[in-house]
Amino acid sequence: MSGLTVARVALAGAADRASTPNMFAPVSTPAFMIREVAFFVIGVSAVIFVIVAGLAVFAFVRFRRRPGEPDVEPPQVYGSTRIELAWTVVPFLIVVVLFLVTTRYIWGIERRPQPAGAVEVTVVGHQWWWEIRYPKLGIVTANELHVPVSDGASPTPTFILLESADVIHSFWVPQLAGKVDLIPRQTNRVWMEPFAAGVYVGQCAEYCGLEHALMLLTVVVHPKAEFDRWVADQQAPARADPAARRGRELFVSLACISCHTIRGTPANGVFGPDLTHLMSRRTIAAGAAANTPKDLRAWLDNPSAMKRGALMPAMKLSGEDVDDLASYLATLQ
Repeated sequence: MSGLTVARVALAGAADRASTPNMFAPVSTPAFMIREVAFFVIGVSAVIFVIVAGLAVFAFVRFRRRPGEPDVEPPQVYGSTRIELAWTVVPFLIVVVLFLVTTRYIWGIERRPQPAGAVEVTVVGHQWWWEIRYPKLGIVTANELHVPVSDGASPTPTFILLESADVIHSFWVPQLAGKVDLIPRQTNRVWMEPFAAGVYVGQCAEYCGLEHALMLLTVVVHPKAEFDRWVADQQAPARADPAARRGRELFVSLACISCHTIRGTPANGVFGPDLTHLMSRRTIAAGAAANTPKDLRAWLDNPSAMKRGALMPAMKLSGEDVDDLASYLATLQ
């Protein structure tokens, strides 16, 4: 089973309402516009195919050699101004029409102004995970983008700034928006305006290294009241569980704090995902596995066994220490 298949199985098991990525089943304004362009191009291509195939079949039938006819070469025609004009002008006009239609839709998507009530998000691509920040809300999370439903009475689109921390990545959630690249030292923008709550699966769509296939992205679209509750939960500090005290002490004594942040503890690293509310996420390792205590322990014990090439090192801990560390992280709701 391929790495991408494993990731999708894990994500499907972790999200009851997860949808299958499908650009022809849009639930967001930009995705609807992209589908319209796709249908138009498919329609034009279908007409061209029918005409060309029809002429070919007509020629095969009309000019085939029939039984009893002499086996001689038919009269040859060299040069036809009308035919040459037709196969030059018609394709040119088709390309012009496709260009103008596509440009119109691109302009409509790219030039959409950001309204005052829009949700602002910054997504940073890393090898091989997604850092997700909500600057105005003071929230930092990873691999799961949470946004509110936008309705006609109160439109609430989400505008996303795209950045890369290392190499070129590509943000693509087919049912919500088009594919946009994340390029080092450059900021790009994408927006979405989903009309239906649910869980939508995306993917890094630009080869970015060994574990490119295991760099999935989940977008959770909430009803507005539910989104407000999610925001409040994410803004709260990490909950301290006295029963996991040894695991917490172990975490802050290891190199984990150099890469990860857990608000309310000495951990303030920025190279790995923020773990303050780790267990509120559906998957770990950017979709490589479902976020269950069993998979979390396996990830801590040997990350490369779950995600080959993962930059997170194996800490070479004893089984007891891994158990305590996993128990502590499992309390970070």
